[in-house]
Amino acid sequence: MNLARTDIRYHFVRFFLMTLGVSALLTGTLGMIGLYKGIIFEALLMINSTGTDLWVVQAGRVGPFAENSEISDIMDRRLEGVPGVSRARRFIQFNQQYEVRGRRLPIAITGLDFPKDNGSWLPLVAGRHLYAGHYEAIADQSLGFAVGDLVRMGLDDYLVVGVARGQTDVGGDGLLYVSIPDSQTLRKYTVSEGILLDRARAINLQGGRQPAGRIAAVMVTLQPNADIEQVKSFIRKWGDVAVLTREDEVDIMLNSRLWKLRNQLLGFLSMTFLVTAIVIGLSLYTTTLEKTHQIALLKLIGARDSLIIGMIVEQALLVGAFAFCLSVFWSEVIFPHFPRVVLIELRDFAFVGVVTVILCLIGSWFGIRKALAVQAQEVLS
Repeated sequence: MNLARTDIRYHFVRFFLMTLGVSALLTGTLGMIGLYKGIIFEALLMINSTGTDLWVVQAGRVGPFAENSEISDIMDRRLEGVPGVSRARRFIQFNQQYEVRGRRLPIAITGLDFPKDNGSWLPLVAGRHLYAGHYEAIADQSLGFAVGDLVRMGLDDYLVVGVARGQTDVGGDGLLYVSIPDSQTLRKYTVSEGILLDRARAINLQGGRQPAGRIAAVMVTLQPNADIEQVKSFIRKWGDVAVLTREDEVDIMLNSRLWKLRNQLLGFLSMTFLVTAIVIGLSLYTTTLEKTHQIALLKLIGARDSLIIGMIVEQALLVGAFAFCLSVFWSEVIFPHFPRVVLIELRDFAFVGVVTVILCLIGSWFGIRKALAVQAQEVLS
């Protein structure tokens, strides 16, 4: 006699609803893990994918991602003369909203230092990289553009020549790559009245001279045998810029910019696991209460406590196994349609599976405690 399987057979609807509830909690848990890792992926995308060894930013700042940074747009020429530097590329990224097809679309404009950088490192799914220094763009899939589309931004039309995959910023906005001059034009664009005011301000402050162009940072790639500490020391002596390594940028993003968000997600994750354990425990306690007569009968005919414990644990593990399988199914169906990247790897599924087993064992304790308290004489009640 197996009370666990008998209970499932004759109370299938209850078992199904219990499993469905636990699977919803596990799906939410997987979603939070995937959202957390997706945010980290998006935040570190530019840092990890551009092949940059050093980021040169405004002095006293830790930009260009954690805070604003502005340096001269000829800084790359100075850096190209530093011993050990192989390549220096200018970098700009800013967020603006544009009227596209009748709706306001937030776009993260990102400058490519064409022709040094034509976006050849981008994972294209359609089209090509930049062939010209003006009015060409590479768009992320999430923006909804197709190769050949004309996008009106500012006073100019930009031709979408390529579509890339997985290119979003830390806020989830899709990246649109254009050349550095085009990105500077878009950043400075304003309406006619604003232009007149800017010109008047320039005349008053600088005797009629227009301010020099500005960029956010310069991405420096070192030669294979270069000493990174020597290069950093050399650049820091200039005084007007700060130098950050790739590891510095990663640390700033994770432990400064995203610190509160990470802790919040991890807190919600812990709460979800706790609620899952409570739901499993209460469900098993309720089903054990209903089987008090059968458990008393088993004890009357001499069944060992280990047999009764095994049946309760078996039922808990069956609930966990079916719930976990359902959560994996729902994760594969639902999360690809989320507006933000939900990145769930195989090890994440394995982690949640192991935690589910542990929670089921913890939850079964409530049922086991009640079953062990049942006396054989209760068969007569």
